[in-house]
Amino acid sequence: MAAKQNSRRKVLITGVTGNLGLVLEERLGEDYDLVTQGRHPANEHQEKTMHKVDLDDYDEVLGMMEGVDTVVHLAGAASPDSEWDAVLTANIVGLRHVLEAARESGVRRVVFASSNHAMGMYDRHEEWPVYPHHLPRPDSLYGVSKAFGEVLGRFYHDEFGLDFIALRIGWMSGDPMAADEDILHAMWLSEDDCEHVIRRAIEAEVTFGLYYAISDNPNRRWDLTNTMLDLGYRPQDSWTDRTTEQEEVVEGGAEVRDNWPAGS
Repeated sequence: MAAKQNSRRKVLITGVTGNLGLVLEERLGEDYDLVTQGRHPANEHQEKTMHKVDLDDYDEVLGMMEGVDTVVHLAGAASPDSEWDAVLTANIVGLRHVLEAARESGVRRVVFASSNHAMGMYDRHEEWPVYPHHLPRPDSLYGVSKAFGEVLGRFYHDEFGLDFIALRIGWMSGDPMAADEDILHAMWLSEDDCEHVIRRAIEAEVTFGLYYAISDNPNRRWDLTNTMLDLGYRPQDSWTDRTTEQEEVVEGGAEVRDNWPAGS
């Protein structure tokens, strides 16, 4: 009798040592065969299992792709205050290596951790609501690198047929009250909702799209319609459920400081 084939998807998570990566590594392993990448292990488990690979080395990136179905690409410079050299190497060259290695290895899908900062000038100038079809309008060099990543992913989808799902992630934190800015409360993404939207990005039938990924916050200014329709995402959490505070309703949205996103 033939052995039963393993139907579990093999998922490569890059940047697994960051906050988002740690959450996903802990939660996705029950349903997916995980391969992980990072540079500096965050715990003993990662010390034993993680690929210590620099994404600017193409051959090392290619070596992680064997048998991979989906890449969840989180790695890169993560701060809006990042300088050009950092985003060029980590966010632009590194992403190109991931996409090219995925194409060469026959990977089905790349889920790209984009950012609200790809559209952040709309927020700085309080020009809401923001929809996925709006033109990119980065608020920082970090945001520029994320907008570039979305365009590069579109090229790989159109030219080579690689599935590419970009999630414009808001602000993921276990505690939405760790910051006191209304805009951060508005774009908060809970750990549970983060897990859910990543799972839907891996499994959904749609093969390309740009999607906001935030929780069900009453003061949000970013449209989730296509995230809900295309991916089947249903946010369950709201920052107001984690505090006794309530939203102060401001018509048109509360003001954003003029130097947004510096220091965020």
